[in-house]
Amino acid sequence: MEDLPEALVTEILNRITTTSDLNSLSLVSKQLYKIEGNQRGAIRVGSGLCTATKALTSFYARFPNLRKVEIDYSGWTPEHGNQLDNEGLSVFSSHCSSLIDLTLSFCSFIDDSGLACLAYCKTLVSLRLNSAPKITSFGLFSVAVGCTNLSALHLTDCDEIDNVEWLEYLGRNGSLEELVVKNCKGINHHDFLKFGPGWMKLQKFEFERKRGRYDSLIAIGDEVYDSSYDAHSMDIYDFCCESLMDLRLAHIETWPEVGLRVVLGKCKALEKLCLEYVRALNDNDMIALSRSCSNLKSITLWLKLERFSSDVSYCESRTSFTDNSLYALALNCRKLQMVDLRFTGCSRDWPSEIGFTQQGFLVLIQSCPIRVLVLNNANFFDDRGMKALSSSPHLETLELILCHAVNDVGMRFIVHTPCLSSLTLRACHKVTDVGVAELGRAHKLESLVIEHCGRVSLQAAQGVAKSVHYSSKCSDALKKKLGFSV
Repeated sequence: MEDLPEALVTEILNRITTTSDLNSLSLVSKQLYKIEGNQRGAIRVGSGLCTATKALTSFYARFPNLRKVEIDYSGWTPEHGNQLDNEGLSVFSSHCSSLIDLTLSFCSFIDDSGLACLAYCKTLVSLRLNSAPKITSFGLFSVAVGCTNLSALHLTDCDEIDNVEWLEYLGRNGSLEELVVKNCKGINHHDFLKFGPGWMKLQKFEFERKRGRYDSLIAIGDEVYDSSYDAHSMDIYDFCCESLMDLRLAHIETWPEVGLRVVLGKCKALEKLCLEYVRALNDNDMIALSRSCSNLKSITLWLKLERFSSDVSYCESRTSFTDNSLYALALNCRKLQMVDLRFTGCSRDWPSEIGFTQQGFLVLIQSCPIRVLVLNNANFFDDRGMKALSSSPHLETLELILCHAVNDVGMRFIVHTPCLSSLTLRACHKVTDVGVAELGRAHKLESLVIEHCGRVSLQAAQGVAKSVHYSSKCSDALKKKLGFSV
């Protein structure tokens, strides 16, 4: 190996992507050790990282061209040794001159003074802070000022970040294209309206409010929302987000203040929308969205029961949107390919608790080239719906969860869907071995997943598709899909 040209050795190393293989190769010879260290562009370290200054200096000398670094102390205990602290982060920032992407997870010994050292990383483009208990707005402001090339910022479980001077600064002077904030107690969705001109460049935005102890309860509160309220007729927020392509809002309440609901009518380039338990939205929000977002390709709606009224003498309990929203999407969003609908807390015996009907749903499905469809607790959907789905020319993946009105007849229909290759049935208790046998006769499925369907046996599922996953139990993954905490 020592006789090989360095360029050839470098080319060989470039073709090896497994970290364990690279580590093993570097032990073969001094030449490989040096070249592999210079070539390593990404590394992930945690409790095994020696945080002594001399050791850190040696570590970064070993890998002088790191561009992507992840430091993860999840599961750390004092027995694992010291964590990276402010001094260590200072050493890090002064040695990683090529750093582009940095993730700090569960780094509980780093505070604002340590984070401020990142201002010297002038090439930093992406920063992710996960569970950073000592980081406040002051440290984040230092990064905003110093890292002028920052284009992606992710904050998760950073409870001490409250005032939004950093957000206002990035909006005025920054170049953020991706902003993700999840479970940060001191930040609410109204704060992002202060981002101002920063919305112009933003391509991905995600906000998930930190939930309290009782937020998971399904019971309907005392609030009654106006189903005729139109936030998009009020031009009180003068900002533009025409570059936004990916939007996710989760666990926020948009009433009585307008807040981020006005974003739905402003993002003309939007391709992916995810609304998870966003309260007080109504058809006017979805209609405004559909009129702006003709490029929409993916929509996820997770909905709970709420109380709506447009007349003081009448109040109804249902999910936020009605068929009017589906008709608007069908008319204006003709590129829609992925639909994920979850209805939490809705009784199978009361279809009216879901604002959608099967008729409105099928109008959407028949108007758009849907390739992926997920229905969770859709009590309006039955075997007639399955029959209509069977004529969908583009449908490739279908996932049904807690769809109590779908039975073996539906399985007989769905096997005729022209392009269907992947089918998932979770907690669909009216489907039996007879229906699964119908699937097997078609010999079309590439993948079949059956979980917690009490009347389907393992024997019936075997051989129905090229790949079969069967479980009679309710796994943690399934519990999450059903809306339960695990």
